[in-house]
Amino acid sequence: MGNRESIAGGQTPIPPQETYVWYRTFMMEYPSGLQTLHEFKTLLGLQGLNQKANQHVDQVYNTFDLNKDGFIDVLEFIAAVNLIVQGKMEQKLKWYFKLYDADGNGSIDKKELLNIFMAVQALNGQQALSPEEFTNLVFRKIDINNDGKGWSWGWGISFRTK
Repeated sequence: MGNRESIAGGQTPIPPQETYVWYRTFMMEYPSGLQTLHEFKTLLGLQGLNQKANQHVDQVYNTFDLNKDGFIDVLEFIAAVNLIVQGKMEQKLKWYFKLYDADGNGSIDKKELLNIFMAVQALNGQQALSPEEFTNLVFRKIDINNDGKGWSWGWGISFRTK
């Protein structure tokens, strides 16, 4: 197994040397050990966004704020970097699902999907289809029983339609 130990969920941790670099970088930028939402947006160059794009960025920030105290602390930052850099596909999919399931009810409905596409369009610029057209197109394909629920987090990694 070398010098890397497996941790919960099969994720391989970032090597201690890399963790230390991320820790030092974070602490130099945020000496209090806490990053605010405003600082997060500034770091990523996401100032002056429209309302939908702002909501999406806020949602991303909130999924990294694991203890829901309104700040990303150094441990939450390291956990986020570890997920992005070393996370298995299933872990990343679970994070994305949590991000897009805005009301936390265990499924992504048409309104949530529309919000995703509107936010992505706001962040990336104009697309060929409007967010509404694209949402309707996707939902015609995945909502096979017309219950208004597209995806639900089932067992394991699979998405299922209801």
